[in-house]
Amino acid sequence: MHVLAICIILVHLLIRYRLHFLPESVAVVSLGILMGAVIKIIEFKKLANWKEEEMFRPNMFFLLLLPPIIFESGYSLHKGNFFQNIGSITLFAVFGTAISAFVVGGGIYFLGQADVISKLNMTDSFAFGSLISAVDPVATIAIFNALHVDPVLNMLVFGESILNDAVSIVLTNTAEGLTRKNVSDVSGWQTFLQALGYFLKMFFGSAALGTLTGLISALVLKHIDLRKTPSLEFGMMIIFAYLPYGLAEGISLSGIMAILFSGIVMSHYTHHNLSPVTQILMQQTLRTVAFLCETCVFAFLGLSIFSFPHKFEISFVIWCIVLVLFGRAVNIFPLSYLLNFFRDHKITPKMMFIMWFSGLRGAIPYALSLHLDLEPMEKRQLIGTTTIIIVLFTILLLGGSTMPLIRLMDIEDAKARRRSKKDVNLSKTEKMGNTIESEHLSELTEEEYEAHYIKRQDLKGFLWLDAKYLNPFFTRRLTQEDLHHGRIQMKTLTNKWYEEVRQGPSGSEDDEQELL
Repeated sequence: MHVLAICIILVHLLIRYRLHFLPESVAVVSLGILMGAVIKIIEFKKLANWKEEEMFRPNMFFLLLLPPIIFESGYSLHKGNFFQNIGSITLFAVFGTAISAFVVGGGIYFLGQADVISKLNMTDSFAFGSLISAVDPVATIAIFNALHVDPVLNMLVFGESILNDAVSIVLTNTAEGLTRKNVSDVSGWQTFLQALGYFLKMFFGSAALGTLTGLISALVLKHIDLRKTPSLEFGMMIIFAYLPYGLAEGISLSGIMAILFSGIVMSHYTHHNLSPVTQILMQQTLRTVAFLCETCVFAFLGLSIFSFPHKFEISFVIWCIVLVLFGRAVNIFPLSYLLNFFRDHKITPKMMFIMWFSGLRGAIPYALSLHLDLEPMEKRQLIGTTTIIIVLFTILLLGGSTMPLIRLMDIEDAKARRRSKKDVNLSKTEKMGNTIESEHLSELTEEEYEAHYIKRQDLKGFLWLDAKYLNPFFTRRLTQEDLHHGRIQMKTLTNKWYEEVRQGPSGSEDDEQELL
């Protein structure tokens, strides 16, 4: 907790002194490294023993830290751009991640058989290839927003990273499942078909469960009016937010995949059935919890350099970095050229290069590497150490080079270029705290909704179907009385809060004047 408190102060100082050129993730990882070195020195001098506090438990990550991060990513997603690019995002996230996993895993396996690097069996190699294929472009997205790059490029990278995390976890679980089943006596094609069937069941089953849970929450909060009691309304939202994770894990599906799709659906439908108070409360609570969880993971990532026993092999690390970059290239460039045959807004070669370069690794590969149950222990230490090095390499080197590369390639918006030179803000926390990003369909009456959405001529495919049928079915259209009550409720709660703060612990202002 003390490390987390210091990280919060660090982020505050970055905002306070406008050090906007430094991404918060890089700063927190660097602080974790420094704190790990200090703790190691203290332990060496036998002044204290904090080994238990330094330990990063994978179960804690998957049960407590990861679900809020994934849910908030889905809940805060800009649905318009996401659904317009859903085909491209899905192709990159699903097929692209699988391609990267096979390239890295296959390369490690064959290099091991050739005695170039340490040997790993086929399932262990595929497990490592799967976990290291999870991208986490937190710093890159902050740079994209600061430089105002093409919104399509921004959404492709951000959308892919959201789905990619869940796909990578499912692929890693698939490899672990095959390891537990001991498929050594099964042919390669049979193993491949088993893995494919397991992956499809996990992916589509979990996505369907999360989507169904989100739609049920929308109907419940549409027909059960809790708007006048925000505490009950907020409590119901918290229950529905975590419900798909528990349900999915209970029936051997992917809780992360389920909670991601639940977050997207609840943001698109359920959010607009809430009162304005709960809308703001939900967004700010999710952002706060997700920030704390992300900060914890990045801090532990820095601490882990001095906290765990390592097995370092320079040849294994170098070849893995080469395979990771090559696997990312085999993923991005061919799929982009394929998608351009079906897209009106083409993915340019410059955009392809930035997408390849922005494939940073982060929290999820690190946690998955600790979660792998490999024997002997040296094998687990080798994968853990290599993963940490690759994560730090991509975050510090590639992440730190993204801004000058974007400006060198000249893909930022022309009007924003002059402004961004004066004030480049890479603070994700400051931007999230300054604005409430919400497509407030719940603030529209029936007539306004028809004028703004249903009668628009540019809506096609799913967007037209959603505006015409799905959104009216799952969300509540407000009357003028509802709108008036919502504004009165916000004003009343705000005034009440101010009165309680001004009264202080001694009672009312009159009582304080009498005491004086």
